[in-house]
Amino acid sequence: MSYTGTERRRHRVFITRNTEYHVRDDVCVAVRDRAARKFRTAHLALHLKLQGGIRINENGVVIPEPNNARVGSPIYFTQTDHDGLERQIVTSRVERIERPERQLVQQYPS
Repeated sequence: MSYTGTERRRHRVFITRNTEYHVRDDVCVAVRDRAARKFRTAHLALHLKLQGGIRINENGVVIPEPNNARVGSPIYFTQTDHDGLERQIVTSRVERIERPERQLVQQYPS
């Protein structure tokens, strides 16, 4: 029997080929290099909002899929700067989506 109530967990990890994107309440709070197993203190995705996934059609057209981050598709983050410009970052394809262990969450850089 699986839980059918409201999702209460706040953290997810989107794992791509080279990088882990650690997200709390849809905001990227940590980025970790998979090969080095170290958190990166400077990365474009840090503090940006996870918007969803991206579908790439056969003809190369990229279509955003808000609130649909899933395995097999790239994900994208955005933030509107104080001057009104929107910053975006698109990842490579997501290989897995996991829940981080509690001790890993406690290691996130401040």
